[in-house]
Amino acid sequence: MADEVINVQKINKFFGEKHTVCDVDMKVKKGEIFGFLGPNGSGKTTTLRMICGLLTPSSGSGHCLGYDIIKDSLEIRKHIGYMTQRFSLYEDLTVRENLDFFGRVYHVPDMKNRITRLIEDMDFSNRANQLAGNLSGGWKQRLALACCLLHEPKLLLLDEPTAGVDPKARRDFWDIIHTLAQQGITTLVTTHYMDEAERCTRLAYIAQGKLLTEGSMSDIIASSGLYAWVASGDHVRELIPPLRENPDIIQVAIFGNKLHVCGMNQEKLQRAIQPYQSSAYEWRPIEPSIEDVFIHLVNPSPRHSS
Repeated sequence: MADEVINVQKINKFFGEKHTVCDVDMKVKKGEIFGFLGPNGSGKTTTLRMICGLLTPSSGSGHCLGYDIIKDSLEIRKHIGYMTQRFSLYEDLTVRENLDFFGRVYHVPDMKNRITRLIEDMDFSNRANQLAGNLSGGWKQRLALACCLLHEPKLLLLDEPTAGVDPKARRDFWDIIHTLAQQGITTLVTTHYMDEAERCTRLAYIAQGKLLTEGSMSDIIASSGLYAWVASGDHVRELIPPLRENPDIIQVAIFGNKLHVCGMNQEKLQRAIQPYQSSAYEWRPIEPSIEDVFIHLVNPSPRHSS
């Protein structure tokens, strides 16, 4: 379809005997912010590199920006911005000098004006002559993103771009991503942060190389089959051992002075928590969080009853 920026079917990657990516299908539409989540070593980065032409799939097929991911890998790279977690900035160069260097690498036309606009758009006006090595982690990542945007790519592939960045810098970074989406730029981003997953228009979760779920956050939660209650109180931690022993409870997770309790059968879950619904705790039913769902996908309980 014309509005599909990425469309890959059953792509696989083997490194020797290790099957790193297993039959992954993925479609990403123009202007989407597509969150790609999964544990370390799950195959996220390998999948990104196959999509952008840096790795050749062992099998499977697909297109990125209308180009074949196997035959047209060089052409794909001209039209994407790929930002790794450890994007290589030159710390002994200023912000402007870094942009100038990458502009020359990308052969950016009208480079001087393009750099001037980026410095303004990315709020670097007061930092343009500051050494990149003296920037905070958040500003370094913002500069790395600016370098990726120099050649005006149609697609951004961001591999854990905010890892190790403070919460405010992460929020500012995501505000930029949403602004770019409004301009029609598509983003495929890997992340470990659940609050960042909530900022995406669509999500996919991968574990051990296999895509476990895909869709909007509300669709993924609705299709999980999970039910959840939250308990709050000063001594709520005392409930953890007995609740985890109950076969009708598949997850118990602590969040401060609150406890998330999940099960696959609504009536059995209610019966399981009933003995602990004393005046010492406040209980109420809630919608499972996206974190509850992802943990269940990775570690499904073999003991639950339907």
